[in-house]
Amino acid sequence: MSKARGTAAAAPEAEETLAPRRNPDLAGHDEAERLLLEAWNSGRLPHAWLIGGTPGVGKATLAFRFARFVLAQEPHGDSLFGGAAPVTSLHIPPEHPVFRRVASGGHADLLTVERQRDEKKDRLKRDIAVDDVRKIGPFLRRTSSEGGWRVAVIDGADRMNLSGLNAILKILEEPPPGALLLLVSDNPGGMLPTIRSRCRKLTLKPLEEDAVVALLGQHRPDIAEEDRAALSRLSEGSVGRAIDLADAGGLALYREMVGLLSALPRLDIAAAHAFADKLTRKQDDGLYETATELLVWWLARFARSLARGAWPAEVVAGEAALMTRLANARGLERWVEVWEKVQRLFARAESANLDRKQVLLNALAALETAAA
Repeated sequence: MSKARGTAAAAPEAEETLAPRRNPDLAGHDEAERLLLEAWNSGRLPHAWLIGGTPGVGKATLAFRFARFVLAQEPHGDSLFGGAAPVTSLHIPPEHPVFRRVASGGHADLLTVERQRDEKKDRLKRDIAVDDVRKIGPFLRRTSSEGGWRVAVIDGADRMNLSGLNAILKILEEPPPGALLLLVSDNPGGMLPTIRSRCRKLTLKPLEEDAVVALLGQHRPDIAEEDRAALSRLSEGSVGRAIDLADAGGLALYREMVGLLSALPRLDIAAAHAFADKLTRKQDDGLYETATELLVWWLARFARSLARGAWPAEVVAGEAALMTRLANARGLERWVEVWEKVQRLFARAESANLDRKQVLLNALAALETAAA
């Protein structure tokens, strides 16, 4: 989902707490934590982990949680692989010196590599700079400043170009002792097979609805209670995506979009034009990006549900009736075609800088034609 900020503004303290390197809590991923603890306690900790899952589900939070844990351990004799007694939690309290140094980016034995911000365009760059990736090898091979581990976290590892991936591959082929590499990726399958085969893979599942609702209540109490369950379903178990959608006004846009689609098979032309006008009035408010992503997501969700033969829990009232009506009009194959057509239309609009309003109206017209 788009991370553009819309009408609602996130509380600064909530954003600070949720930032992965400063977040002391990890909810809903007990199994992933158990596997990391099991590996640590075994005394044979893999030198590289590939942590995958959907955006905003907690991958980077887990990576920094494990990094803090490892850096906080006292070396035992000549071995850096675990302690004398089994440990049962990765939690390091916020008042711990290691937590504070990791949170501030000041721990000498931790290197974080991620996409940098393009100041001219005021957004993150498309790829991780290869020069940043090349710093990892020398960092992991040097002597630890504190006599323990050296840890490197690559947040957005699937954003490395081929040169960056090859630099990581060299490290994985000859891993230094006492070094830990944590690769965080939204799309692990898109990385080089040679990298995937040299990493221990850990995939985080989407959070349960109750967990997302509870986290929203904890970190974003400004979000109305009745909206939290809707945002959980809209984000498909990703608290990060739920917060992004709340900040971008995504839930209100989604309600308006479903209301517009509910008129199918005959689209309300005046309402469609008003909707398109609102989304394209400004180029930099993120509303168009958020709405188009939501429309593509809704079509994909509808097609998946139609294939399974069961409608999902409603985000807003009336969705099930709408899906039933559209399914009666056309079969699965036709709706998959519409979904693919709308995806291509929006992608082409961005690459060719087409008129956004007309593109959106064309997408809605494709749904109207299919539903007729």
